[in-house]
Amino acid sequence: MRRHRNVKIVATLGPASNDYEMIRALHEAGADVFRLNMSHGDHAEIKVRHEIIRQVEKDMDSPISILADLQGPKLRVGVFANGEEELVEGAAFRLDLDDAEGDVNRVKLPHKEIFDALEPGAHLLVNDGKIKLRVKDCGRDFADCEVIVGGTISNRKGVNVPDVTLPVAALSEKDRKDLEFVCELGVDWLALSFVQRAADVEEARELAKGRAAILSKIEKPNAVKSFDEILKVSDGIMVARGDLGVELPVHAVPPIQKQLIRKSRAAAKPVIVATQMLESMIDSPMPTRAEVSDVANAIYEGADAIMLSAESAAGSYPIEAVSTMNNVAGEVESDPTYTEIIEASRKTDGITVADGIVSAAREIAETTDVKAICCFSQSGTTALLVSRERPRVPIVAMTNQIGTARRLCLSWGTNCVVTGPVDRFKDAVLAAVSAATSLKLANKEDMIVITAGVPFNTPGSTNILRVAPCDERLIFPAEAD
Repeated sequence: MRRHRNVKIVATLGPASNDYEMIRALHEAGADVFRLNMSHGDHAEIKVRHEIIRQVEKDMDSPISILADLQGPKLRVGVFANGEEELVEGAAFRLDLDDAEGDVNRVKLPHKEIFDALEPGAHLLVNDGKIKLRVKDCGRDFADCEVIVGGTISNRKGVNVPDVTLPVAALSEKDRKDLEFVCELGVDWLALSFVQRAADVEEARELAKGRAAILSKIEKPNAVKSFDEILKVSDGIMVARGDLGVELPVHAVPPIQKQLIRKSRAAAKPVIVATQMLESMIDSPMPTRAEVSDVANAIYEGADAIMLSAESAAGSYPIEAVSTMNNVAGEVESDPTYTEIIEASRKTDGITVADGIVSAAREIAETTDVKAICCFSQSGTTALLVSRERPRVPIVAMTNQIGTARRLCLSWGTNCVVTGPVDRFKDAVLAAVSAATSLKLANKEDMIVITAGVPFNTPGSTNILRVAPCDERLIFPAEAD
């Protein structure tokens, strides 16, 4: 299915988007990638959603990417005798390992690893940052704190520890079981929560064994500090602004978002902007103007994809939310300022033969009347490099690997086409012409640019570029005679 925009849309599935008709309608409205949130739903429910997506893919003859988002470790306080207590600014409050029910003076924090890492002066944030505590004294099983920002604290509220690197693995026991389950199902991407260091990503990759690409969620201050190392070992990035906005000052998030997008694009790795993009559309058929601006800014910044969470998973207007994103993307990308911003921010991490080939393809396409860039890609690397260039003409990503086509659905501008086996460059040219014309990107009077690697079916071998007519009689005129 050809989209008339380049940025991709990720839609989370849930109770509001659970059956074939709704999932198909979301894809038709503009969803390119479906997110399975492993924090909600058991394995049986996840399997059913996965099967429905694959059926929609088959029925519409359109590759669809599936992203499984692992929950990550959840740090929470224990329970209170009264269910909740009111903490007052300036009061003392203790966190400890005592199993007794909590009161206004203390509560259990059943995470010994937090006490092992805490130091006096560190801050703890409870209930999405609504309550802020500062550690005054601590030991192996307690932390005596002062209430800096008061409020209501209740059973099992989440705890964030922004000031220290916690000795907590990014993968909990539940995550490991979920990872194996979704990899066996055949998802295309794994989103890894609670990433603090590159080693977290490498651990997930070892467990995935090449069955899915690894996308690192940047939601911890330490992940921002270690971003360059995390990016090197990741296949993609998610700017997860929820926890990021809790653990860092909210005004720090926009520049961080911009920096992460620029670095990810330079590395030719897809980047998603997520969290609260159209939050009001959970209950309203219309977004706020501020939300529309937020979506538009992410597109202007060059993000590969923008994501819906509760809006499509549990909201009352999932199709309207996807359509709104689709419409905003179309409007932004038709703005000449968008092209100026994207081209001014073009940057390459290194220069290889493949980098030179895709850069030349983009320049040829933009300085002549070429209608599309068709790239053959076994592993997806060539298509990612072309996507990084953000050309003004459409990209046709061609591969004989359905898994590669599905993963590329997350990348900016890619129209993914699964081809039959291609062993000769002549066959590649003919297949590219067929794909460009069938997608209505070009007609017989037009020209296209084709990139490929010879020998074929060798990942990372991009070394050839050709400008070809779409009239098959003109491609090899000597043979036509």
